[in-house]
Amino acid sequence: MLVAGRTGTLLLLLGAAVVASMPWWASSYHLQLASTALVSAMFALSLQLLVGGAGMVSLGHAAFFGVGAYAVYLLPPGLSIGLTLPAAALLAGVAALPVGALSLRTRGFFFLMVTLAFGQMLFFLFHDTPLGGGKDGVFVTRPAFEIFGLLWEVPRRQRAQVLLWVNLGLLIAMYAALAALMRTLFGHALLGIRANEDRMQALGYDTRRIKLVAFVIAGALAGISGHMWAMTEAFVNPEFLSWHRSAEALLMVLLGGIGALHGPILGAFAYVGLGEAATLITERQRLVEGLVFLAVVLLLPKGLAGLLPRGKEGGR
Repeated sequence: MLVAGRTGTLLLLLGAAVVASMPWWASSYHLQLASTALVSAMFALSLQLLVGGAGMVSLGHAAFFGVGAYAVYLLPPGLSIGLTLPAAALLAGVAALPVGALSLRTRGFFFLMVTLAFGQMLFFLFHDTPLGGGKDGVFVTRPAFEIFGLLWEVPRRQRAQVLLWVNLGLLIAMYAALAALMRTLFGHALLGIRANEDRMQALGYDTRRIKLVAFVIAGALAGISGHMWAMTEAFVNPEFLSWHRSAEALLMVLLGGIGALHGPILGAFAYVGLGEAATLITERQRLVEGLVFLAVVLLLPKGLAGLLPRGKEGGR
């Protein structure tokens, strides 16, 4: 899986600097929109570990996103983000463990359908029971910005810009962690499994265990993105766990490029920006989005990431 080259990395850093500077020149609405794009990028990046890393396409990934979001609602109010964020990642990772252990008994299309089934089971758990506060969703109390005993009092008028910076910092940290992970022996093994799992088994690798570890890590990262979505929107809804959200993340991965680690970031911003632009052009938003997706697939087989200079493969 490719990482951005030197020029591509500079362009990504420039983009991050532009996003970080938005509080000084953008409206509150666009700050909220940028935060949404950053969280979507985190979610798509977590899915890229499965799709681009090991060739596992999942339609149940949103279940772990939803578990992370509902952690903000289910945990006692008044806790700090230094506690709720790790708790959301832990709960999502724990939920991913049995789902992955059972789903990874299958491959290909059957794996896709099994993850879809498990995802829908968790969706209906929150949708049809009092656990999630009802099918219409509930408003949540945002955790306090307190880490290592340092409390950051955020005035209401500055909340949007602080959330923007927190989401940006988490996205950068997640990208850096996955880039480092794909350079390890574990990353080598994942790429080998994507290329030829049977050959990796013949070489003595326990491919199911390796894929399960990747599945749990991806689930935990999805939980982090779900937690930050709940913090950004101050609202949780069972629809967070539906397969439609998993499909949206897959579209972001495809739009950005499956073969590049930075692809989901580009894809997420393009997806959110495209949706916003389409609403300004016509009432048929999905038609515009579909035409753009078709054009990208036909003209950019490597996605938007193919427009940036190539870097080195993360597994090499």
